[in-house]
Amino acid sequence: MPAKKEYLSTKGQRALKITAGIIGGYFLSVAFHMMLGVLLPDRTAVILTGAFSVFILWVGFMILAFFARNGWKIWGIYFFSTAFCGLFVYFIK
Repeated sequence: MPAKKEYLSTKGQRALKITAGIIGGYFLSVAFHMMLGVLLPDRTAVILTGAFSVFILWVGFMILAFFARNGWKIWGIYFFSTAFCGLFVYFIK
């Protein structure tokens, strides 16, 4: 039995969610680790553990992108969160 049409997303929304998960999720996870590097006193520990934890966080952001109903909203959330982390690093450092 096929799924109901109301639960399926359009091709444009699917593309937005995929790109938000891959590109936006990666940028957000790297920006978050940059912010951690500024906040924590031991930067080398953040760099060493960040090599692995960035990818774990990235997968989490990929999954989170598909829970959103609207691809534009998740792009906006990822963009403004990345901008917040980046501006935090810029002004604190």
